[in-house]
Amino acid sequence: MTYIIEGATGPWEIVVGLEVHCQVISKSKLFSGASTTFGNDANSNVSLVDAAMPGMLPVINAECVRQAVKTGLGLKAKINLESVFSRKNYFYADLPQGYQISQFDKPIVGEGTIILDMPDGSTKAVGIERLHLEQDAGKSMHDQDPKYSHIDLNRSGVALMEIVSKPDIRTPEEAGAYLTKLRAIVRYLGTCDGNMNEGSMRCDANVSVRRPGAEFGTRCEIKNVNSIRFVMQAIEIEAKRQVELIEGGGEVVQQTRLYDPRAGETRAMRSKEMAHDYRYFPDPDLLPLVFDQAFVSEIEKTLPELPDEKKARFMRENGLSAYDAGVLVADQEKSEYYEVVAKGRDGKLAANWVITNLFGALNKAGVDVAESPVSAENLGKLLDLILNDTISGRIAKDVFEIMIETGDDPDKIVAEKGLTQITDTGAIETAIDEVIAANPDKVQEIRDGKDRMLGWFVGQVMKSTGGKANPGMVNQMLRDKILG
Repeated sequence: MTYIIEGATGPWEIVVGLEVHCQVISKSKLFSGASTTFGNDANSNVSLVDAAMPGMLPVINAECVRQAVKTGLGLKAKINLESVFSRKNYFYADLPQGYQISQFDKPIVGEGTIILDMPDGSTKAVGIERLHLEQDAGKSMHDQDPKYSHIDLNRSGVALMEIVSKPDIRTPEEAGAYLTKLRAIVRYLGTCDGNMNEGSMRCDANVSVRRPGAEFGTRCEIKNVNSIRFVMQAIEIEAKRQVELIEGGGEVVQQTRLYDPRAGETRAMRSKEMAHDYRYFPDPDLLPLVFDQAFVSEIEKTLPELPDEKKARFMRENGLSAYDAGVLVADQEKSEYYEVVAKGRDGKLAANWVITNLFGALNKAGVDVAESPVSAENLGKLLDLILNDTISGRIAKDVFEIMIETGDDPDKIVAEKGLTQITDTGAIETAIDEVIAANPDKVQEIRDGKDRMLGWFVGQVMKSTGGKANPGMVNQMLRDKILG
């Protein structure tokens, strides 16, 4: 799929590569024992190492290394048994060392692949260039005082995995699918919580345009976009800016830009630095990071079932479409909820109720699965009531609405409201006879070949029984009565 911008001089193609910073789930920082707890008072999670006090030396956090290797395995990527930490030199107020410890030419994880699940059911492979470990900077706060900027070093030294894609993305929708899939993978793995609103997953988008099939154009980097929706908007807006600039006789300059969602525009932040501008060199305080294949193999044994494998299993075992399976595995909590509902039941019916009814109600209420008033166990019980003919599908929807409001057990609701389905042939026959007697003209239409009128009769009988009659029995008994 290619997103084409129709400019005044012809079509243009977008080329996108994403750099995603994922905060490693670890109790302490990458090179110190300071806490990583989010939301603590400013400068309360700071060790002497994080504050760059003289003589303080970094010590590698083994758990962060394991988490990076685990993520690399989840991305089907090459794990490098030897990697090197380097100093990336630049000055900023919230970077007390005057450099960032990162990885440059020898990262811990090499090339891999992410399979995107597109809304039309198709898939697309996007290459991973690398994953490297690095420490985060602190945070500058400009709204605390009218005269001064304040610095919070709680984030300083927190472990990040920077995951760099190849320039394989061609549309804003693909970028959104990539981020959604990457977030799902790290959450399944338990290596990053993916909370973009807390800054534990941040995205830089490299955007350029070209004539379809031509060489890559000059790219601009849109820095620190904090939601998937904003990333998609920023890519489209920046691409259109570049097309208008080129067609107007200008030239795209490689630079770092910021996206302003309120103004709906990107703005220049600084000229884009090149690697040599940072004067990378191996950190003299840290030896090369070396481990063996046995270390990798032990971590591999701990991998959970990941989204792609779970999707394939849902399709194979439960007969789900690629789209439905993709929706269910996009979030680990959603997939776990579905598995409870589907266990021992019709997988397709369970998927329909979870995706259409439950997710629809939760979206309307603005809550996620973890906060659902309807437990997976209770939704499963509701399906049992349908499958054993205790209630009809129509009544089930009414029961579900009550469950959403109250969180009650469906058995209790059905008993209290007297909603048990009528399967007594005598009672159904009485209702059918009354409807037939009241509509002799429509009976004749059916006998004259207008079979579609039979549905009207079914509706009338269901209405007269308050929706409690078994629809299958009603349909068959009507056919027998009218058509003999």
